[in-house]
Amino acid sequence: MEYNKIQLGAILSFIFLVQNIQGWGEEGHAITCKIAQARLTEAAADAVKQLLPAYANNDLSSVCTWADRVKFSLRWTSALHFADTPPKLCNFQYARDCKDLNGVKDRCVVGAINNYTTQLLDYGKDTQHNLTQALLFLSHYMGDVHQPLHTGFTTDKGGNTIDVHWYTRKQNLHHVWDANIIETAEERFYDNNIDEYFKDIQKNITKTWSDEVADWEACSSDETTCPNVYASEGVKDACQYAYKDAPEDATLEDDYFLSRLPIISLRLAQGGVRLAATLNRIFQ
Repeated sequence: MEYNKIQLGAILSFIFLVQNIQGWGEEGHAITCKIAQARLTEAAADAVKQLLPAYANNDLSSVCTWADRVKFSLRWTSALHFADTPPKLCNFQYARDCKDLNGVKDRCVVGAINNYTTQLLDYGKDTQHNLTQALLFLSHYMGDVHQPLHTGFTTDKGGNTIDVHWYTRKQNLHHVWDANIIETAEERFYDNNIDEYFKDIQKNITKTWSDEVADWEACSSDETTCPNVYASEGVKDACQYAYKDAPEDATLEDDYFLSRLPIISLRLAQGGVRLAATLNRIFQ
């Protein structure tokens, strides 16, 4: 799979001129990348430090929304943030679903994760790829594939065309899952402090979910990453949790919020753990 080759410097000069479109939402992506960076091996941590742009100050979370910010200038990347699926089948099939709106194959978030993982395997070699760009894309897309509505239905564009009310605010269902649930949790339970939410998820990774982490990290012996699995989980969660009880014009309040927040927290944790596992396998 080939993507347009671009110069990172040109992107960075443009980055501050465009409005930030949020995938998981800025804070969701930051949490995913905070979890990942804290789990890197020494070799992977050094490689990430070398590849991060200087302005990031070795903080991967500070650039986790970079891929959203450049969608205006790099329009060819828009299709790489999601892998929408046929309505109500509740499964992901790469050959059927990984394509853009023009039917070009491999152009979806799963294909992008595979592509940028392969590029990063060139680290330490003479390569034509921009590995800083590859790291930023991979880190973001690993978050996106764990947001259930990034593998939502083609008919409603992953919930983007389903208008609901989040308590009293008119919103679309996709944005509820991108940002509103996380923001409401931080406001209600964490005194609007993203670090406290991050610490709570970290505690669950080491305690509540500790017996599951090895399974999250694992891929088959010949795979560096396995985004087909992540997307398959995501569309099942979309069917079971995101779309359920959230039709057009629904008002979503505490019943929806309190029952969906654990799913959001779990997916953030899985995304961070799997990003770290992928980077650790790349930079052995």
